[in-house]
Amino acid sequence: MKLNRKSGLALVLIFFGALILLHKIGIHTGHLMGILFPIAMIGLGYLGVVNGKKMIGSVIGVLGVLILLGTMSGLIGIAIAVGFICYGVTLLRKKSESI
Repeated sequence: MKLNRKSGLALVLIFFGALILLHKIGIHTGHLMGILFPIAMIGLGYLGVVNGKKMIGSVIGVLGVLILLGTMSGLIGIAIAVGFICYGVTLLRKKSESI
């Protein structure tokens, strides 16, 4: 089997279909499904924009980004907390150096 653009898309669709089927029969794929669908939406939106369907591609892509941000909000919160801590430590070091 020679891999080209269409066979690559076919493999991705088979993968997503298998994940959906596993979830429906009770084998839960957990958090993976919540991440894969928004990524697939972003990819489909990109394909829509590239193929000339700019409006629908943009809408699907933006919805995918918004859903992905909602899914990843816990990690984003942790990153913000770590940033606050690092910034606070930097401020304390600068203050102690000036004394």
